[in-house]
Amino acid sequence: MLGSARIIAFVPITDGAKAREFYEGKLGLSFVQDDGFAVVFDANGIRLRAVKMKEVKPPHFTILGWEVKPIEKAVTSLRDRGVHFETFGFFKQDELGIWTAPSGDKVAWFKDPDGNILSVSEHV
Repeated sequence: MLGSARIIAFVPITDGAKAREFYEGKLGLSFVQDDGFAVVFDANGIRLRAVKMKEVKPPHFTILGWEVKPIEKAVTSLRDRGVHFETFGFFKQDELGIWTAPSGDKVAWFKDPDGNILSVSEHV
């Protein structure tokens, strides 16, 4: 039943203005509206609702990611826009912060203003 329905993604935030600056200004998503409950973006046809919360306790895993190609170009472009990529230290990442899995897939992680872990990835 839901296999043909469009997904809506949700991410918790505490400050709508900071979220808009980050998701629109740095990541390049299209702003749709601020409906009072969430700052809404269009992410290539997927609706992303940045839901306003009093407090955010980000999980220790990726909650939102984008598939990109080539990943090196995406990471460099995002860095040029002021996005900081995380280095974790428990597996080998290259100088851009990209980890290559044994399968050949590549992932790089960054955080939004509330500490939510986001990623870009390239899959073989």
